[in-house]
Parts: sequence; structure tokens; C-alpha cells
Amino acid sequence: MLRSLFSGISGLRVNQLALDVTGNNIANANTVGFKGSKTVFQDTLSQMLTGSTAPNDARGGRNAMQIGLGVQLAATALNFGQGAPQYTGSPTDLMISGDGFFVVEASGEQLYTRAGAFTFDNDGLLVTPSGARVQGYKLDANGDPTGGMADLSLADANAVPAVPAGVELRSYNISSDGKINASYSDGIQRQLGQVALADFTNPMGLERVGETSFRAGANSGAPDLGVSGEGRRGTFTVGSVEMSNVDLAAEFTNLILAQRGFQASSRVITTSDQVLEDLVNIKR
Repeated sequence: MLRSLFSGISGLRVNQLALDVTGNNIANANTVGFKGSKTVFQDTLSQMLTGSTAPNDARGGRNAMQIGLGVQLAATALNFGQGAPQYTGSPTDLMISGDGFFVVEASGEQLYTRAGAFTFDNDGLLVTPSGARVQGYKLDANGDPTGGMADLSLADANAVPAVPAGVELRSYNISSDGKINASYSDGIQRQLGQVALADFTNPMGLERVGETSFRAGANSGAPDLGVSGEGRRGTFTVGSVEMSNVDLAAEFTNLILAQRGFQASSRVITTSDQVLEDLVNIKR
């Protein structure tokens, strides 16, 4: 009887976790760049009642007799499928078509995100809504990336070619390859930098850190940094953002399955309790 009680308790726990994951997915159905998760269950150890035996000349073989001891959570698997595009018209909004991630820096830590709702702050830095600084490359005279990761800024010191004294910034735009192009009062268009992208061998090994961002995990592999159009990193769509990839129809189905699983596990506990009560009443 105690085995069935503990199996029912384990069922309550994992189905509650499934409800938690599904609820979080539904809550973020309209979150830009959000990637949904799913729960994966597996059984726990089984108790061996009798072992298996091999056939011999006297009699045939016999299979083992085992009783399972419940269920446990095996994984919460991330879904990195492409989300639908949403047109915004903002010149600083970017959407990745491919497997890449934007690289941002927050509080000295390098993070990765698919949410491309960016803007320039008061200092001219390209930032996320939470203030994390978007990372990219400075460009040489040929427009090729040079050096390591750096903040992307509208400051004149980043322009290629250099901006003479007295020349002012008039306008800017981000091209489909992620390069920031700026027009100045002397009529010359200069490039201020290029948005970087990261790729991972195992993106499902990334760890959520909030604000629709991830950090590299022990099983994700090191980030492979580069620019759009290289490898699997993908390309940019300017003026659009990637919406959540949560499928509400599938999530509501998962919600029903988790609810029914929770109810069934609670019924196992109730039935086991009734059987124990009957055993106690036999003595009367």
C-alpha cells in the first residue's frame, strides 16, 4: 500500500511541475523573443520482486518481476523553434531568421537573447529595454569586423572614416547585415559598427536568467561568435521583432493533460487510503 501512496505523491509532484511550466509558457505567449519549454517525465527505480532466470534442460526461462516506484522529472526541454515576425517599423528593432542569438552585456556578464527590441539610450548606446548593452564589432576601412566584442554606439569616435571636427550626425539606419550606417552633415555616410551574433552547439543547454536572456551553461558549449550570414547564425530583418514561439492550442492541451494526471494521481492516494482503512477495520 505504501508503494502506491508514494507513487501517487510522485505523480502529484511532477504534474504540478508540468502545470508550472505550461503556465509560464502561456503567460509569455506575447513576450518578444520568448522560447517555450516542455516537461519530460521518466519512471523512477523499480523494486525487484524476483529476478529473471535463463532456460535450461529442465524448464524454460522466467522473466523478472518488478514493481515501479513512481515518476520523476527528467528534463525541462527548451524549444528554440522560430517565432512569428511582428512588424514594428522601428529602425532599431531586429529579428533573427536562423539559429543565432544577440549578444548583450549586463552588469559585466555576457548574455544571449532572441529579443531584438532595441533602442539607443541617452549616451548613444544600443541597448535592450532593460538597459543591457548590445554587443558588436568595430569595422575597419573596408567595412569588415575587427577586434573583439564592443558596445555599439552613435558616438563619433566609432565612425569609419573618422569624423572631422564640427561635423554632426544627421541620421542613422541599421542594414540587413547588422551594420549601423550614419549620415553626417558633410554628406558622407560612415559605418559605426556591426551587430554580433552567437551560435551554440547545444542551445538547449543554455540557462534562463530572466529578461528573455540566457547565459552559457556547462552543456551548451562555448559561444561561436560572428556576424549575420555566417554558418547557422541567420540573417536580420530590420523593423521587425520575433514573437514568442508558444503555441497556445498545444499549451492548453498540455494544461488538460497535466490537470488529468494530477487528478488521477490524487485518486491513487485516495484509493490507497481507503484500502488501508479497510485493513484497519478488519481487526474490529
